[in-house]
Amino acid sequence: MYKLSPVKVLTLCFSVTLAILCYFGATPAAFAADISPNAIASLFSFSGERPDNLGVSMGKLAPCPTSPNCVSSQAEATDKKHQIEPLKYESSAKRAFAHLKEIIEEMDNAKIIKSDAHYLYAEFTSSLMGYVDDVEFFLDRKSDVIQVRSASRLGQSDLGVNRKRIEEIRSKFTA
Repeated sequence: MYKLSPVKVLTLCFSVTLAILCYFGATPAAFAADISPNAIASLFSFSGERPDNLGVSMGKLAPCPTSPNCVSSQAEATDKKHQIEPLKYESSAKRAFAHLKEIIEEMDNAKIIKSDAHYLYAEFTSSLMGYVDDVEFFLDRKSDVIQVRSASRLGQSDLGVNRKRIEEIRSKFTA
């Protein structure tokens, strides 16, 4: 099991209490002014460290960890909790990847960290608690698809957020 220091336990309790208060509209007086969700999220440190295994190596994105808070189009077809379909395109590869980048740039709480002709890496930050997910796209010219990987940095479960995000991107991409 996890060993948490008393300070971390108190921080977590305070964070959860504040989140519940904010969700139900009983916002504490300190937050009564118009403060953006990102400002509230910045009060918490649930961003974790940026992984050092991101990127493309030998035509592959990093595999998902064993936890269920990751999806990847390069996961084995038998791995139902991690496997998701890649993005398919009909236009030129260059045009498809440019369109994908435009979609990511327009999404709330997304920040593109790295982008080149065949790879895009973005961080998505949750509005309330500041959790960060690492989302990668790889233009796989051998398969004529865009491979995807979306993984939470912290925690065990993401309540399906990574899968929903990729499906939202897919919907916008194919529209």
